[in-house]
Amino acid sequence: MLVGLLCVSPDLPPQTRNIGLQLLLAASLLLLFVWWVLFSRGGLRSRFAIAATGLLLIALLGVSIRRVGVTGDLWLDVVWRWSSPAVATTNPRAAESSADPVDLAETSATDFPQFLGPHRDAKVHDVPLSRNWSRHRPTLLWRQPIGSGWSSFAIVNQFAVTQQQLGDSQSVVCYELTTGNTRWTYTYKAEFHSMLGGDGPRATPTVDGGEVFTLGPTGVLNHLRGEDGTLIWSRNVLDDNDAQNKEYGLSGSPLVVDDLVVVSAGGTEGKSLVAYDRRTGKIRWQGGNDRAGYSSPALATLSGVRQILVLNHHSVASHDPRTGKILWRYDWPGEEAKVPQPAVWQEDRLFVSSGFGAGCELLRLVVDASGMWHVRSLWRNRNMKPKFTNVVIRGRYVYGLDNGILACLDLTSGKRQWKRGRYRHGQVLLVDDLLLVQAEFGDVVLVEARPDRHHELCRFAALDDRTWNNPALSGRYLLVRNNREAACYELPLEKP
Repeated sequence: MLVGLLCVSPDLPPQTRNIGLQLLLAASLLLLFVWWVLFSRGGLRSRFAIAATGLLLIALLGVSIRRVGVTGDLWLDVVWRWSSPAVATTNPRAAESSADPVDLAETSATDFPQFLGPHRDAKVHDVPLSRNWSRHRPTLLWRQPIGSGWSSFAIVNQFAVTQQQLGDSQSVVCYELTTGNTRWTYTYKAEFHSMLGGDGPRATPTVDGGEVFTLGPTGVLNHLRGEDGTLIWSRNVLDDNDAQNKEYGLSGSPLVVDDLVVVSAGGTEGKSLVAYDRRTGKIRWQGGNDRAGYSSPALATLSGVRQILVLNHHSVASHDPRTGKILWRYDWPGEEAKVPQPAVWQEDRLFVSSGFGAGCELLRLVVDASGMWHVRSLWRNRNMKPKFTNVVIRGRYVYGLDNGILACLDLTSGKRQWKRGRYRHGQVLLVDDLLLVQAEFGDVVLVEARPDRHHELCRFAALDDRTWNNPALSGRYLLVRNNREAACYELPLEKP
């Protein structure tokens, strides 16, 4: 009866259904075991044998498991002790580092300097990826263990920076893009653990003006020299803003705007979003009253006005970059995690979405002559429910992983064009007219960004384990990682 209700209920999110089924199975097995041992009519010897066997199997199971986590759909994800090696406990390949200086100040058109790329919108332009990987396969340049964490890479001038957790410490590490050699490491004492969310840092570093800015899961904001990783200044944004940490840790990547470093702290009483002076680390402004979500602040222009957008725990809000003042705020209710970045469409429209059954909505933002903002909902439905993945917009269509299945929506109406491709809870980049999908199970997949049908072109196995991290693409070089290993692939390009 309960199993039937869990399986057929149309309004139940898949994650809730999966948890219910697993708990129901575990409870049933436990009750059956207790009944047989204590209340069945079997002989005393047979009941004792069953009890001893059951306890022995539980003990063997316990010593055979290296790690227990969950997939994006909240199925148990078990790593056995005899499977692939554990994550790194020291920085790999540091001894092979070149003596040449690290230069993060020199930039190029192929840089991927922050979360989701140059404009924080998961789009990469002017990279003519080959559409056929059967003739020319992606080339593996390096693959190696890495510390725990869900950070992505920021890539500038052939160097890649990410965050990871090694033992009881958080580390910011700069690698050579094409070799994987470690160039420098900055480490500080802090650790973060979550059974459901996994261990380690979540936010992606931001590289700007030759310097590196990182936010750790426990609230530590660091400003580092790009040449050698030396600390310039450090603040704890939770302490500064009287905020409580999130269940899965602070996840928003720092946003550099002019001479400010902006982070989502989640403090109340005017301390939700905070800007620090880039040079000194002193607080320049604070604004908003909402608890933080798991998305990152992003700079955007709507109705001709430059503003900072952020998806909070219960709202999507806009702040004046100069003062932190709230320009407009729109309720986005629900107790579940709010992760996906809001996506700007045209000059005055904003696509907002989140998972756990919440769905999506298209807003129109208009500012009148007096400076007052008016927010109007154009449509809302549940045709796109990205849990912790981000959507991309091309033309009038939005593409994203709807509960782990790739889908396309028409932004003018909210109508679903198609829904196919079970890539689970991975990530998506738009590369010109192609969708580069990092599937949760480790594959990298190339799909045409077209509204009439789902057309998968090619794929290859990039990693072997649960992969929630965003991929980073710098020209032909693709960096992928999860909480166990990282790899760099050279992707084939179309011939001119």
